[in-house]
Amino acid sequence: MRIAYLDCASGISGDMTVAALIDAGLDPELLTAGIASLNLPGVKLHVEDVQRGGFRAKHFRVEHPEQHAHRHLSDIRQIINKSEGLNDNQRDLALRIFHAVAEAEAKVHGSTVDRVHFHEVGAIDSIVDIVSVAIGMDWLDVEELICSRIPTGRGQVKIAHGVCAIPTPGTAELLKGIPLTDVPIEAELTTPTGAAIVKTLVSQYVDALPDMTIETIGYGAGTREFDDRANVLRLIIGETDGVETSGDSVILLETNLDDISGEVLGFTKRQLLAAGALDVYTTPVQMKKDRPGVMLSVISSFEHVAQLETIIFRETATFGIRRQRIQRSVRERMAYTVETDFGPIKGKVGWRGEEPVVFTAEYDDCVEIAKAHDVPLRDIILAAQIAFFVDQEEDDDDHECDEDCDHDHDHDHGHDHDHGHHHDHDD
Repeated sequence: MRIAYLDCASGISGDMTVAALIDAGLDPELLTAGIASLNLPGVKLHVEDVQRGGFRAKHFRVEHPEQHAHRHLSDIRQIINKSEGLNDNQRDLALRIFHAVAEAEAKVHGSTVDRVHFHEVGAIDSIVDIVSVAIGMDWLDVEELICSRIPTGRGQVKIAHGVCAIPTPGTAELLKGIPLTDVPIEAELTTPTGAAIVKTLVSQYVDALPDMTIETIGYGAGTREFDDRANVLRLIIGETDGVETSGDSVILLETNLDDISGEVLGFTKRQLLAAGALDVYTTPVQMKKDRPGVMLSVISSFEHVAQLETIIFRETATFGIRRQRIQRSVRERMAYTVETDFGPIKGKVGWRGEEPVVFTAEYDDCVEIAKAHDVPLRDIILAAQIAFFVDQEEDDDDHECDEDCDHDHDHDHGHDHDHGHHHDHDD
């Protein structure tokens, strides 16, 4: 599997990402042709080698006429969809990034996705940056993008709405759920465009270079020079070793409790699940002074951590919560409904690579049906499993029939064709 790792030691911006893609192998002429197809008047692309902190890197710059118009998402869609130089995948990637920006701006300004004005990200250079990233990711055939923690920088920056603290409101909204890190530099290290790129394209965030065989490395330079570090974005592209897996990063919250009743603990678990916890469970533990207790464990996405910790502190009166970031491997999944003698039952289908597909019936659905028909719950679950396996066998039979029918049809057609050919030849 071909993956790419973004090392954002000095942050990320649109122009740094494009420069890193070019340095990693993206053909500048191909990029120029793709951008020219957007029909943006007076746009010129400049790529040059520069030094940042003693290291060589590519620097990407967009030259364009002065502009004053603020665009809507519909304007951006029109520009991209009219382009004949982009393929469907490149259009989709670019529009997904812009949609992420629109959602963040709408949230910040109390507007809607279609009505919100693009300011900085609607400027020509940002349009070029985002479309260029889409072209580069597609052309370099990157199947999964992995990223380091993101530094935002410190201080203040002037935007269209005035002076704002870093990260600006739109950037902060885009970075929700993304692990950040503090780099003590008085500058905007991660721009709205950079935040939108990682928000849309990155599948997981890691603290170290992932397992991979490196093929190529690209360095994209930022505009500014910093005293204590090279202002570059490093893009490492290569192949993963071993089994391909789908996964992500989550937070594990844990606390040991020895002074809580079962009723309060059960209520707390229900509160946590309702607030967005991915899973909640307890484990018996032996605590100090030989007191029996339980360890409450909560698995959370990054965006729900603060809310879940508030619930734990409020309901359990614990004095501390342990927090650690963990990686998990997950099955791809989708909703699936089976038809049984008891009626339709909802569930989930999961798969992972070439492994057999699994089906799990929804507990609440099974409980309601068991009550309605006055039958054991285990019978409903078994009926759902049997119905799923019957569906699978029918799908396999249909597939085999299609192949056999196609084969026979091709054979007969070929025979008739050959016979007619020889007949014409004899005449």
